Amino acid sequence: MAAKSSAIVSSRFTPTRFPYFLLIFPFSIFSTPILGINVTAVLSSYPDLSEFTNLLSATAVSSDLASRGSLTILAVPNSYLRSSSNPNTSPSSSTSTLADVVRYHVILQFLTWSSLRQIPPSGTLFTTLYQTTGRATNNFGCLNVTFNPSNGVVSLHPPTPNPGRASALVLSLIRTIPYNLSIFTVSSLLAPYGFDLMASETRPPPPEVNITKSLIDAHNFNVAASMLTASGVVDEFEADEGGAGITLFVPTDEAFSNLPSTVQLQALPADKKALVLKFHVLHSYYPLGSLESIVNPVQPTLATEDNGAGSFTLNISRVNGSVALNSGIVEAVVTQTVFDQNPVSIFGISNVLLPREIFGTGKGENVDVGMRNGGRGGVGGPPMVAQPPSIGASPESSPDPFTPPSHLSSPPGFREMSSRAAGRMRRRTLINSCLVCCIGSLYLLV
Repeated sequence: MAAKSSAIVSSRFTPTRFPYFLLIFPFSIFSTPILGINVTAVLSSYPDLSEFTNLLSATAVSSDLASRGSLTILAVPNSYLRSSSNPNTSPSSSTSTLADVVRYHVILQFLTWSSLRQIPPSGTLFTTLYQTTGRATNNFGCLNVTFNPSNGVVSLHPPTPNPGRASALVLSLIRTIPYNLSIFTVSSLLAPYGFDLMASETRPPPPEVNITKSLIDAHNFNVAASMLTASGVVDEFEADEGGAGITLFVPTDEAFSNLPSTVQLQALPADKKALVLKFHVLHSYYPLGSLESIVNPVQPTLATEDNGAGSFTLNISRVNGSVALNSGIVEAVVTQTVFDQNPVSIFGISNVLLPREIFGTGKGENVDVGMRNGGRGGVGGPPMVAQPPSIGASPESSPDPFTPPSHLSSPPGFREMSSRAAGRMRRRTLINSCLVCCIGSLYLLV
């Protein structure tokens, strides 16, 4: 009788245990652990970020990222890391100090353009990998991220103003792996509060470059040299040589002679004439190779610093094998290298760059400058605005006007990997659905 009772109990309760087993079984068999993403492998697809990638590897910060997910990397293009204002990126720098600087470029949260645009103008604090080391006091290992809705600019600041380092701007989104990794480029190396990247007791001061003399010695730049001297802005340019460096795009004498009669540069007020000259200067050192592979095509100029982010910007790209500069009205190409020694580079260009803010439609000027392959300008007819070059959409493919363009390609095999992962997910979902149906049928039988 006892045996019979035991058999009855077993027959009544075994089906109940069995569905629970089936409920757990698919997750134990088909679920796989989430593996960390090899950030350096993803970054290696972008040549202009090669030095930042090397920093991740040399400081062993890349190994810190291997076990983490939901990250945002703030990568610095090569041209900024090469500047003389960043001595801590040299091999002689303290490894621990350099590692903490690199950790400060890793936000422990997955961010997209959409999430950045939801940040209030007052800013939001985000924790970085540096904060987790215990060496950052209070919240000094965090970054204050702000968004300006009027121009779409996203800025990065230390939580407390740091006089030793200017804020950086988010330039472009170059890669996103949903919910795991975002990689943005930024306009400057970021320093945690209390770090002074400008300090260097062993690095000799860079040689001073006489910009006017360099232009006169190169010939064919006499008009530009005279304007720089008369306006006084050349002194400001030379003062910037000791910082992040400068890059000058100087029109040839022929470029000035080809200006249409409606463009009277000499008749402009002194302040606007100075803005036009500053519009030809980038506040960072760029050798020709960096210009050819520049990550963010829209670059601020020295005139931008006087008038606010988003104004007086240049679009830099490659057109027919040459570096092209587009002001929105005029397109010029780099025709020669006049001088190139870190931290100063000077390039000759085929046309005078006319900023939209001064010469654009509605400013009382009728500019018709033929800029095809550095051609001569003409006079008359409706304004011919030089169109920006075709640039690939950002990975988010958003029509939002604030989304910066990017012409960087996807890492090799990324789409194939995504397709295979999607296929595995669909098969896993189908199997789990079948098992759930089986479980439901067993319950009905019981």
